[in-house]
Amino acid sequence: MANTSQPLRRTALLASALTVLGVLTACGSESGTTGPGTPRATEAPSTTGADSGAGSATAPAEGTAPGDTAGSASASARTDGRCHTSELRAAVGRVDPGAGQRNFPIVLTNTSDRTCTVYGHPGAAFVDASGEQLGADPDRVPSSPETLTLPPGKSAWAGLSFSSPQISGARTATPAALLVTPPDERDPIEVAWTAGEVPVGGDGSSVSVTALEGGTGP
Repeated sequence: MANTSQPLRRTALLASALTVLGVLTACGSESGTTGPGTPRATEAPSTTGADSGAGSATAPAEGTAPGDTAGSASASARTDGRCHTSELRAAVGRVDPGAGQRNFPIVLTNTSDRTCTVYGHPGAAFVDASGEQLGADPDRVPSSPETLTLPPGKSAWAGLSFSSPQISGARTATPAALLVTPPDERDPIEVAWTAGEVPVGGDGSSVSVTALEGGTGP
């Protein structure tokens, strides 16, 4: 009998090997392994940076310098309020005669060690040696006063004026002192009056006072 079983056996073995290979390939595809042509999952975008807040900083608002404190102010612009009577010295300057008028500067000087302010008209009243007032209170000259800042040693002045009694014919008296009351204060400062008689009654007896200005006089 011819020996024909050898080629048939080889063919059967080759067929079996191919079958096993096909089964393994199919199992590998079903296991989830990515093969050529299988789309990959899309990666989520990184959140590191501005979205996560890491390393980010808030920019300062426009016009604000870093390190500035809100509401801060220059120390040179600050004061401790108005000047009180106890912090001021009053004086009456030399007469400035003119056109039948007698004009005197009333000067207030800051004698304290702080900066303070004055605003408006000072009060003024002539008194005799016993402290009794002579004549009416001076009229306030209408004006637009400004707040005056007085560092230690600085002054402000107001004008005190009246018609010369020799011309007006008003009744006169010679005061012992002029009481000067700083604006918004109650206590006056007594200044010796050495400028002679002043009108205290009758026609032409009115006295006027201006608002304070910076300095010691015109």
